[in-house]
Amino acid sequence: MTKAILLLEDGTIFRGKAGGKIGTTTGEICFNTGMTGYQEIFTDPSYSGQVLVATNVHIGNYGIKDTEVESESVKIAGFVCRNFNIDYSRTLADRSIQDYFEAENIVAIHDVDTRALVQHIRERGAMNCIISPETDDLDVLKKRLADTPGMAGLELSSSVTTKSPYFIGNEAAKYRIAVMDYGVKKNILRCFDQRDCYLKVFPARADFSEIKAWNPDGYFLSNGPGDPASMPYAVETVKQMLTDGKPLFGICLGQQLLALAAGLPSYKLHHGHRGINHPVKNLRTGKSEITSQNHGFGVLEQAVYDSPSLVEATHINLNDNTVEGIRLKNKPAFSVQYHPEASPGPHDSRYLFDEFVAMMAKV
Repeated sequence: MTKAILLLEDGTIFRGKAGGKIGTTTGEICFNTGMTGYQEIFTDPSYSGQVLVATNVHIGNYGIKDTEVESESVKIAGFVCRNFNIDYSRTLADRSIQDYFEAENIVAIHDVDTRALVQHIRERGAMNCIISPETDDLDVLKKRLADTPGMAGLELSSSVTTKSPYFIGNEAAKYRIAVMDYGVKKNILRCFDQRDCYLKVFPARADFSEIKAWNPDGYFLSNGPGDPASMPYAVETVKQMLTDGKPLFGICLGQQLLALAAGLPSYKLHHGHRGINHPVKNLRTGKSEITSQNHGFGVLEQAVYDSPSLVEATHINLNDNTVEGIRLKNKPAFSVQYHPEASPGPHDSRYLFDEFVAMMAKV
């Protein structure tokens, strides 16, 4: 078994064994606490530019099913786990995780003490890292790592968005939604399709005049990777949507862009929220939801609370009290920081799609 090394930006070293493609990769290290759904996580475009650590001990044990994806390719920059299970038990699986990673050119390291690694990230915060089974020369690795840009200020949606518009659903559906693809997950589109919505999915940099010309009943801002503050083009588009006055719904990066368009700043979280068991409280109903999350940036909490005439906090994270949902007071626009479509994760928050459809029905 080929040996591999994981070097963090602060100089911390973890050693293990190589998995997937033999090569060298860099990115911002982050961790996901989900116990299932690794394939959906690998293909979530919001992970672009990130090296993912799995806290669950066994990864690959139920194999790879080619249809269980959230985009057309693996989006993580690299992978770290404890047990990299090449043998799998599910008879419906199409191939092993090793074959999958080789086909998708993904570099991985396993047999790592992921408990110690995650504790380190939680204490020191998100940082860049490098994985390599090709060399353990620290000077070479440090130089390559130093050339890797940080996530703060990085615009990544342009690299994962669709190149041209496309349609989802039945053209005769009751509602038409213009979807801004900043890195949209397939299950978000399916959730709308299941609610009698016809979707036109636009590239991240589409001109608002083109979007408006399709005459949608509502606008949707998708999830996606990178720093929202590096996307002034998207913020301007959202401002134009708000002026148009039609219902608007945002998820994850979509929430951050809505906030920026309303004049509220975003910020980089210490180590982000990623998993399928995060508790969130709906402040309007008093009920709690277990949610699926994947974000490294958020909306500045104090700015929300300092603007009561402009915006209302609708959801908070019960782990750290970060703002997980907002609603504009003077526009039919709302958003959440988490993923109500799940995939993977619980379905506690699917009602948000129904609320958006109800908003379009009133217009």
